[in-house]
Amino acid sequence: MAQNAAVPIVKKRNFFQRLWDNRVFLLMVAPGAILLIIFFYIPVLANVVAFQNFQYSDQGFIYSVLHSPWVGFQNFAFFFKSADFWIVLRNTVGYNLTFLLLNFFFAIFFGIVMSQMRNQRLLKAYQTSMLFPYFLSWAILAYFVYAFLSSDKGILNHIIQSFGGTPIDFYNTPWVWPFIIIFLGVWKGIGYNSILYFATAMGIDPSYYDAAMMDGANKWQQIKNVTLPHILPVATLMLILNIGGIFRSDFGLFYLIPRSSGTLINVTQTFDTYIYRALTTTNDIGMSTAAGLMQSVVGALLIIICNWVVRRKQPESALF
Repeated sequence: MAQNAAVPIVKKRNFFQRLWDNRVFLLMVAPGAILLIIFFYIPVLANVVAFQNFQYSDQGFIYSVLHSPWVGFQNFAFFFKSADFWIVLRNTVGYNLTFLLLNFFFAIFFGIVMSQMRNQRLLKAYQTSMLFPYFLSWAILAYFVYAFLSSDKGILNHIIQSFGGTPIDFYNTPWVWPFIIIFLGVWKGIGYNSILYFATAMGIDPSYYDAAMMDGANKWQQIKNVTLPHILPVATLMLILNIGGIFRSDFGLFYLIPRSSGTLINVTQTFDTYIYRALTTTNDIGMSTAAGLMQSVVGALLIIICNWVVRRKQPESALF
């Protein structure tokens, strides 16, 4: 009876040996890792201010942190009990849910539409026109919006007057601003968001469409049974990431576009603008930091929960 061949014993390499084996790759990622540590992980330690009655000293920030009195969760309690909290929560979550649904739908729609276009010149024209708003800052767009909505020189009011109507003071009319903000938010981001789905759709193997056509599928059936299933993992991943930012808002959109009008605060105030105003008006650094920390913690929890749900239903589409 033949003897079994001896199985070679592979010596397990320790941590430092594995580092040396991967030294080239580690050197490649080192600059980015160093910047991430300096500009993100070290500043994160300053969130301890959220649990202090922070008093800034002329001897520097670190000295101020070490000598400010500890108040525990009082800053959080003060923020949650303030009259503005529910208004800020309503606006932030309400606008972000609307942006999430509209951007999700229109981005997929336009991404698929562009992937079906065969005229390359027309496709490039559409892509350019849709992407152009994304590269404009809110500071510039604020002047464009003012040129349309100004009560005395605005284009819309000139049109209204030309038809015999009464000019509208848009910057003192709160009820119109949810529509304006939603339109601008979707209009500015739709081009950028659709590119990802366009690229995914363009990467689908044409043989799938050929097989569908041989089975007699029309264009809608091809999109339903070929395109949508292929872009679903990417769409799920983007949905998880966007849900994580549901407690954050675009500062420029909610602060610069309404021109910080006091009469519009109830419909334009979000967590980000609230934190900024708290810092500039009351100089309450502890409470502002508590609000910012709450945003980050809730966002992280939402990502973990959503990813857990997706991993149970469709593991290949999960973020981690």
